[in-house]
Amino acid sequence: MDPHAHAAVSAGIAALTLRQLDDTRFEGDSLPMPGGRVFGGQVLAQALIAAGHTVDEDRALHSMHGYFLRPGDASESITFEVEVLRDGRSFTTRRTHAFQKGVPILSMISSFQQEQTGPEHQPPMPDAPAPEQVRSGVEVLSQFPSPAASFWLTQGPFDVRHVEGSIFAVADAEHRSRQMTWLRVRETLDVSDVVHRALLTFGADQVMLEPALRRHGAAWSTPSMAFASLDHAMWWHRPARADEWLLFVQDSPTAQGGRGLSHASIFAQDGRLVASTSQEGMLRIPVTHHAQT
Repeated sequence: MDPHAHAAVSAGIAALTLRQLDDTRFEGDSLPMPGGRVFGGQVLAQALIAAGHTVDEDRALHSMHGYFLRPGDASESITFEVEVLRDGRSFTTRRTHAFQKGVPILSMISSFQQEQTGPEHQPPMPDAPAPEQVRSGVEVLSQFPSPAASFWLTQGPFDVRHVEGSIFAVADAEHRSRQMTWLRVRETLDVSDVVHRALLTFGADQVMLEPALRRHGAAWSTPSMAFASLDHAMWWHRPARADEWLLFVQDSPTAQGGRGLSHASIFAQDGRLVASTSQEGMLRIPVTHHAQT
């Protein structure tokens, strides 16, 4: 029994419920993050939902490319302005800017497609222990008294289960650049397809930089470490629900210049490849934690 699940998921859904100001302008609020900075995955998810409000329901979100331009203030509302770029016979394209205090904090382009048939292929899903066999991130967080742990335990909508073990407080001694992670929303949802896809973006942002941190012997709690998402791209291949277990198969091929790049292939439990995602982030890790290469 997860005593915080309902409140945490309700808080997440509330943040993704936007107020419509006019045909292409929306407003939303943030989860009250420790440190006061808007969580990047949240504002990406909100921007996707804003774009989705301007698109016919028969067109599903299939790709997104976003840049984080400035830190956001979690105590201030965010305004989302959607630009209609194209409504074609098969594809619909939108540009969304998120504003606070008159300046953009996020710029994103998203594309939607009418359902079509065509050739199909995908790689096989790798072998992984079932999520029930992997320690729950909720259990891990409940053992740490930090403000960040308390926030994700009580207001984070996702249960994240690391096959190789969490790096919330303890670094990966093996300095691996790969990891597998099970993720799902902590409670069953009755929401639209675009909200499920937006939630998958929200959840992905929690774990995308972790392979780079593992490679360099850092944990999220490493003292004096600084990190921030710089850009994020995502492609949705097949339908999936964010409240069902999804396996993130992740790797970080490179880090340099204070930046790290990570990729993930996302599989449903039945083996379907449902999404792919990539993110580059700023990583400033104390020299004592760098891996030897």
